[in-house]
Amino acid sequence: MTNATDYPFKSLIGLNTEELRGVAVTLGEPAFRGNQLAEWLYRRGAADFSAMSNLPASFRLKLAKEYTPGRSTIITRQHSADGTVKLLLEMADGAQVETVGLPYSERRSCCVSTQAGCPVGCAFCATGLSGFQRNLSAGEIVDQVLAVNTSFSESPVNPNQTVDHVTFMGMGEPLLNYEAVVKALRLLSQEMGISARHLTISTIGHVAGIRRLAQEELPVTLAVSLHAADDDLRRQLIPGWKHNLAEIISAAQEYLVATGRRLTFEYCLLAGVNDRPDDALQLAKLLKGLNCHVNLIPFNPVDDIPFKSSPAIHVRAFQHLLENHGIAVTARLRRGADIDAACGQLRRRQA
Repeated sequence: MTNATDYPFKSLIGLNTEELRGVAVTLGEPAFRGNQLAEWLYRRGAADFSAMSNLPASFRLKLAKEYTPGRSTIITRQHSADGTVKLLLEMADGAQVETVGLPYSERRSCCVSTQAGCPVGCAFCATGLSGFQRNLSAGEIVDQVLAVNTSFSESPVNPNQTVDHVTFMGMGEPLLNYEAVVKALRLLSQEMGISARHLTISTIGHVAGIRRLAQEELPVTLAVSLHAADDDLRRQLIPGWKHNLAEIISAAQEYLVATGRRLTFEYCLLAGVNDRPDDALQLAKLLKGLNCHVNLIPFNPVDDIPFKSSPAIHVRAFQHLLENHGIAVTARLRRGADIDAACGQLRRRQA
């Protein structure tokens, strides 16, 4: 599996304060200049060295000879009437990824990608249709949050707002890019000041990755994408994934015990496929006794994918059946319906 390439100019986004202090010293500057770099990169979102006004011009010149801040280029920007912003970003090697900013009354959330494309190949996901290109670096993941902050600041709908919640729920399987994802989590928490409790890792059920994450001492939320409570149906929806439900639930329970964090299970409702009363009862049985919450996710239709969204009456019935069996559940509102809302849809349309 490939990773982000080394480029002629090294990216500073992706380095923590201590590493940036090392860069400053290597270039003949006092170490505290690294603290100033971190402030400009992560807190102020500076996209070029010329904006870093309290750094000596000589230092900025030395930086420019070897380094780049590491910001991506916005290829396409879509704004929804509900305030949602979707960006298609191009990295230094031309790899393109999507990120989404979601403003709510009580928070500003960003959904980031961890891979350019995705190797998992869920049958209902647009990302898999375009194949897998490579893993993203920690800096390329964090850059997406910075890009959404910039878009929020420029939007008449969301002025002066910055991201305070991040979900690793965009293109790619985060736990297949483990080291970069964990570093990005630490950068978001320690450098950008976003509470670790406001960071969510969504996985299709990478058992080894879940167990490894449980030992990181990062109080992030684990969200497991189930989409079916029956192994046969799940294999149809996620044909390339080897772990069965018993293995996934067991690993999730280990995460719960190790971290004390309530589990989240995601379930994308597909009309006539996994939204029937029997499906709800199977899911309630599977999750019985777990300290968990279920997110029912509306399906965003995609060209060349045959699935359809569940009717609202089916969503309500599914939700009520889970609630009647003691399962905490939320039916997520559809956001960005007037733009290319489905993950991978904008990238594929651009291609």
